[in-house]
Amino acid sequence: MNKPRKILLVDDNPDDVKLTKMALTKSNIANDIDVARNGVEAIEYLFGKRRNGNNLPAVVLLDLKMPKVDGLEVLKRIRGEERTKLLPVVVLTTSTEERDIIESYELGCNSYVCKPVDFNNFAEAVKQLGLYWLVINEIPFKNGR
Repeated sequence: MNKPRKILLVDDNPDDVKLTKMALTKSNIANDIDVARNGVEAIEYLFGKRRNGNNLPAVVLLDLKMPKVDGLEVLKRIRGEERTKLLPVVVLTTSTEERDIIESYELGCNSYVCKPVDFNNFAEAVKQLGLYWLVINEIPFKNGR
């Protein structure tokens, strides 16, 4: 039996992390969720020497507005490395700024989702993301790289 594929959630807001985890659990999405609390932690998770095995997550849920290293820089780094250039990345952010949306797609995000303010709408959005990226979508690698 295959181990459920992991989700990497990159978000500096503890409330959003908690809400995202609750929404995934409520949707019966049982995948492990690893959390990076800023862009530096995300880069360390994906590229650092202390990486836990070689397996990549099934999807990265990436916030844009973070201290230290923002989400756009993390996305640029993901797309710039051979091992991660095909890794599905969903920008999940509060930003509705057109320049953030355009730059995210120019840098190669697979999807851009604005976080709904209402919890029920947020939970539904996260449920749909989880179902699509973890159940329906085929990833270009099965056991990491």
